[in-house]
Amino acid sequence: MTIGEFFEHALRAGMDADPRGRAAAERDLTEARKAQEKTQPGDAGAFDRDKLTNPYADSRILHGDPDRPLRKILAGIDIETPELLLADRLNEKGAGIDLVLAHHPEGRAYANFYEVMKMQADILHRFGVPITVAESQIADRMREVERSVLPANHRRPVDAARLLDLPFACLHSPADNMVQGFIQSLFDRAQPEKLRDLLALLRAIPEYQEAERQNAGPRILVGAEEHRCGKIFVKMTGGTSGSKDTIERMSQAGIGTMVCMHLPDDHRKEAEKHHLRVVIAGHISSDTLGLNLLLDAVQKQQSFEVLECSGFTRVKRG
Repeated sequence: MTIGEFFEHALRAGMDADPRGRAAAERDLTEARKAQEKTQPGDAGAFDRDKLTNPYADSRILHGDPDRPLRKILAGIDIETPELLLADRLNEKGAGIDLVLAHHPEGRAYANFYEVMKMQADILHRFGVPITVAESQIADRMREVERSVLPANHRRPVDAARLLDLPFACLHSPADNMVQGFIQSLFDRAQPEKLRDLLALLRAIPEYQEAERQNAGPRILVGAEEHRCGKIFVKMTGGTSGSKDTIERMSQAGIGTMVCMHLPDDHRKEAEKHHLRVVIAGHISSDTLGLNLLLDAVQKQQSFEVLECSGFTRVKRG
């Protein structure tokens, strides 16, 4: 397997797990092809050709030859210059790392990662929020996130990878899609009655068990253990937190409990106001679960070794 083939397998797995349905991810590719056709000759160099085959702006091969054989990956949740220096040092000691893989986006994948937030509108619509409302509210939040990343020096770790000549990639939404589907399916099957039952289901998962040992396990943010769950909405993908204004619409749509990785405090206040229970599964632990599921899917194609760093713990399934 080459680095490029690894990345393609990961994208396909992420598209298969897309909570909007694979057809929505394919639709994004079709729209990208139409956009390319409308590109003026003078602007052709600025068009991101990766969009023709990759519907997730937050996932890219950031540096390195896609045709390079892949035998060993150093994987972590956050990969920046310190982790790249670690990979280089390990290679000096004979580790043989062929690719450094981040979960969170870096470089050009970070510069416009807010584009994947549009996924949230379709996901919310599937749970009963009117699509017109969801699109408008997510669009406002996307512009807010875009403004927040504009001043960032997003090329720093990619420059480090280039100077060290280390292949470097990030896979964000494909992994988040995996954990979203895994947890939502778990709750849909088990139908936990109360928040304590929901917590017990999460705490039976190895990644969340490890988080408990690190004092970062699942916890109730809004509500109490004896409160009933109602309809459970899992929010694990779509770039980052959506609009706080959507919380009222979620409650009106009949959602009783939201399970997510993290939640801003102004969102928490809205949830309390509209009687929406909130359970924080955990950020790094949920990211770890998603990346593990994604690596499992790719390793069905061909085996490779995974070294762990930066908050990631490899857990294999099946």
